[in-house]
Amino acid sequence: MNDAPVITIENVNFAYQPGVTVLHDINLSIAAGEFTAIIGNNGSGKTTLMKLILGLLKPTEGQVLVGGVDTRRAKVSEMARRIGFIFQDPNEQLFANSVEEEVLFGLRNLELAEEEVQQRLEETIALFGLDPIREVFPRFLARGDKQKVCIAAIVAMHPQIILLDEPTTGQDHRDSRQIMGLAQTLNEQGITVLLVTHDMPNVARYARRVVLLNDGRLMKTAPTPEIIADAELMASCSLVPPQITRLGLALADQGLRPAMSVPEMVDQVKVWLNGRGGTPC
Repeated sequence: MNDAPVITIENVNFAYQPGVTVLHDINLSIAAGEFTAIIGNNGSGKTTLMKLILGLLKPTEGQVLVGGVDTRRAKVSEMARRIGFIFQDPNEQLFANSVEEEVLFGLRNLELAEEEVQQRLEETIALFGLDPIREVFPRFLARGDKQKVCIAAIVAMHPQIILLDEPTTGQDHRDSRQIMGLAQTLNEQGITVLLVTHDMPNVARYARRVVLLNDGRLMKTAPTPEIIADAELMASCSLVPPQITRLGLALADQGLRPAMSVPEMVDQVKVWLNGRGGTPC
């Protein structure tokens, strides 16, 4: 991961109308290549912060820099070349007559040479395994596949950053794992991923860092285990750690540390049992 910030938020306040400030003195830096979750209760300011990063809103005070560009002076179309935004509901993002046309739309808006457009199209179709459905009307697809097409269309444009807004809402377990696995793969390829979500198990399993908001204020930003395992801090923001993390907290007096996932807990229990002369299950 490159330590250079790809997003810098400096002394930002935002009010939708005078006297009603919804974000208060936010200072935050996101390094290139991070996988960061933005969490908080309803009304905490997650959506507003997301729109400020996208350039859809401009700070009332302070500045937001994305790739060194001040969003107050950038066009939304310019920001779209840097940041790919995946809607919570894929039906709000899909409009073309086929999966292939969906991927082509953004590419052609970049005004690339046709040879480059076709090359990126085929690379993206292959990367996401979309060839069997490339001629299918996207709205006929299952919800998980719709979300995959949305992500593919954004990735084809080679953004620096992908912002996922509640991507697993309404998804079954299989589709949720597929979408989060795609996000993890893209992050491993160097894309900065910002995940806005209420899904604490996915935060714990995939995000390496957490930004915690409450009532428009930045409460804390730290590595994921430090925040997720702080039950008191989470409760103060009306959030609950995942069950597996709560189990680890309850067993702390037995020498187990809070786990971020079931596989991590299993590994800990095996080590614990071996240390006590037991036999792992």
